[in-house]
Amino acid sequence: MSTSAPGTTPHYYVPAPSRHPAFAAFGLFFVIFGAANWINGQDWAKWLLAFGMLWLFGVLFQWFRDSIHESETGQYGRKIDLSFRWSMSWFIFSEVMFFGAFFTALWWMRSHSVPALGSVDNALLWPDFKAVWPSVAPGTTASPGGIIEPFTTMTPFWLPTINTALLLTSGVTLTIAHHLLRENKRGATILWMWITVLLGATFVGVQGYEYFHAYHELNLKLTSGAYGSTFFMLTGFHGFHVLVGMLMLFFITLRLMKGHFTADKHFGFEGAAWYWHFVDVVWLGLYTLVYWM
Repeated sequence: MSTSAPGTTPHYYVPAPSRHPAFAAFGLFFVIFGAANWINGQDWAKWLLAFGMLWLFGVLFQWFRDSIHESETGQYGRKIDLSFRWSMSWFIFSEVMFFGAFFTALWWMRSHSVPALGSVDNALLWPDFKAVWPSVAPGTTASPGGIIEPFTTMTPFWLPTINTALLLTSGVTLTIAHHLLRENKRGATILWMWITVLLGATFVGVQGYEYFHAYHELNLKLTSGAYGSTFFMLTGFHGFHVLVGMLMLFFITLRLMKGHFTADKHFGFEGAAWYWHFVDVVWLGLYTLVYWM
């Protein structure tokens, strides 16, 4: 992967030609092709999607393995470390924009769309429409014809509050682990990292139970009007990001157990920590705007 001799630290890193980008594009083709046909009713397409995902995961495993080997053999210098930091920063910025779009959609719906539908201008079209939020009564929020089944909204007690405590605690344990790594206390770092991973996994489990409760006891679904769609889109995408962040921390912990990272050089750890703290901040916004307001 590198044109530099093993053990050296080049100022500018020039990678050798690699098969990984082409192989990743091959897998992504089957992912997109399979997904597009599956959602259009082609049952066979789900197998293409599964093949593409497995292929892509295999490529990423080899790609990350090669990158880790290059890092551990001293082929990355200060310029590469700087580029990694900028790359992770821009990636997190793109995630901020991603969630910002959903938060904006929630705000626009509550502050503009729903009041506009209940205005005098629309009274002739929907005389019985009730412009209230959340949309829990027949005839409210995008259902003037009463086609949305009755449902109950999700309150902050107690599952969302428990998950808030779990995520905030995980941010503390991760920070403790970071300080211990900087003090070169590897054993203690690994212990606190496993605690952080366990807290993240517990969050995902609690949210899964929350969704089961919503569907089977509250009749709250993705099709439950504007409230249901925004609730599941926001919390669902956040839950997926928690799962990804938890897997990142899990693999960082395995690398720590293999002796990777030092007190002075551990951006792989820091990048995962940045992502996890971002996930924490997004959840605080969700907890306030979705569950309390």
